[in-house]
Amino acid sequence: MRQRNYLSPTLRDVPADAEIKSHQLMLRAGLIRQTASGIYSYLPLGKKVLRKVEEVIRDEMDATGGQEVLMPAIQPAELWEESGRLGDYGPELMRLKDRHNRDFVLGATHEEVITTLVRDDVQSYKKLPMNLYQIQTKYRDERRPRFGVLRSREFIMKDAYSFDTSKEGLDESYEKMYDAYQNIFSRCNLNFRAVEADSGAIGGTDTHEFMVLSEIGEDTIAYSNESDFAANIEIAPVRVSYTKSEEAFGELQLVNTPNVKTIDEVTSFLGVNSSNTIKSLLYILDEQPVLVLVRGDHEVNEIKVGNVLGKASIELATPEQTATILGCETGYIGPINVSDSVKVIADHAVEFIVNGVCGANEAGKHYKNVNPSRDFQVSCYEDLRLIQEGDPSPDGKGTIQFAMGIEVGHVFKLGTKYSEALGAKYLDENGKSQTMIMGCYGIGVSRTVAAIVEQHHDENGIVWPASVAPFDIHLVTINVKDEEQKQLGEELYQTLKQERYEVLFDDRPERAGVKFKDSDLIGLPIRIGVGKKASESIVEVKVRKTGDMIEVHVSELVETLNKLFRQL
Repeated sequence: MRQRNYLSPTLRDVPADAEIKSHQLMLRAGLIRQTASGIYSYLPLGKKVLRKVEEVIRDEMDATGGQEVLMPAIQPAELWEESGRLGDYGPELMRLKDRHNRDFVLGATHEEVITTLVRDDVQSYKKLPMNLYQIQTKYRDERRPRFGVLRSREFIMKDAYSFDTSKEGLDESYEKMYDAYQNIFSRCNLNFRAVEADSGAIGGTDTHEFMVLSEIGEDTIAYSNESDFAANIEIAPVRVSYTKSEEAFGELQLVNTPNVKTIDEVTSFLGVNSSNTIKSLLYILDEQPVLVLVRGDHEVNEIKVGNVLGKASIELATPEQTATILGCETGYIGPINVSDSVKVIADHAVEFIVNGVCGANEAGKHYKNVNPSRDFQVSCYEDLRLIQEGDPSPDGKGTIQFAMGIEVGHVFKLGTKYSEALGAKYLDENGKSQTMIMGCYGIGVSRTVAAIVEQHHDENGIVWPASVAPFDIHLVTINVKDEEQKQLGEELYQTLKQERYEVLFDDRPERAGVKFKDSDLIGLPIRIGVGKKASESIVEVKVRKTGDMIEVHVSELVETLNKLFRQL
């Protein structure tokens, strides 16, 4: 491709609203342009990278027996009503009406559509197992789009769905997808980890996220320093053996704590350790108030709370709701003398507190010498807190450490959640109707591109891995006014294309410095500079990743390139 007429506008300055490197570099290198908040156009370079990633995905999906389909982005809302997700998915689901006032949604995911598709066209066990996938634009109305295409309202996703006749079959399909994802992200040259995760609004049981390690990741990975255990912090189980002090119970005391609301303020004011305080948070679930207790040095894990209470999402009570239900402001909430209408649940660590401190449900007051069971009752003790660095690893090997990660893939065992609701059944070998057992497997294609840029860049620009680079070679004629340079550049352009290399040919009438800066910014694996030694048929070859440069005679160029690409 000739760069003179190629739509690849580069930027010298960092855009003011671009917070992270991938967003900055994808804008500066001319891969994307913003159309609206969280909505981007992909320019030719960006589209080529997307296609390269998609080719890797298709290659691995087809190798597992996956069959590619394409489903509609616009889905009838009644499908989501039938599955029970229309109300549960939340405000991220984009909704619309057609001219006949019928309700539709823009597809954030396609479980309903694929399930009805298979339900209507697959009736016999002889057609199963089956795995169908698509690569398509998805829509989610993000509250706060940010980080470029990492968190956008319109994005490209690969979603696959398996249909099996047994749990054992689902396990096999899941393992195939798990292995395929390992291959896909390895081929994209990403440093990633597969971690245990929460299924969220998708539903299902066993699930893993594929997380690209990055300081700007929005998810925290909890992993063992001595084993392969890794999980999203949202679901990492806490398995700590707590011990109870043998200290005698003190008399419950109501103490004045004016303008003392936070755990730090309480510990400083009363001279106690945060581990001997009780943090109380009020949540509302279907108009039912639930008081959640954790130790003061711990944080509530809302995912775990929702799972214990059988809800995909929970809402923290507003100050107005808190005042109505508990008669106090946030900061003085506690479990003593609360109404029977308030359900009280607590983390395991709370049960072991002796002579602790908690809010008194009265402004400016706390209780001292608080002891569970004696002073308040709890309906159940569960694992309700976030795991912390230094906690024992749940698998009993080593201790927990944290790393940040970008989620690029997610695999789920859905079971019969959708097939049961939508009536996806088949006839078994005995002619008996059975419910299909499903799995769901997603990859954020556009997120993967951004994650690659996050891990593969330097101070000068992007450094594309050869497997996903938009072009293999950046051929640069340094001075197009020099006839010998121009002629050799044209000859090499044709030769390299004949050798099946994808070439971006910089034939622009720009200064050498501009061309080299753009070349480093775009970051193709190999740059060939046709310069002053063109008369001697010698060119300069630069490896973008290492910065190594060598002079090569054109008679040896193809052999040299073949060798270099084998090493990349």
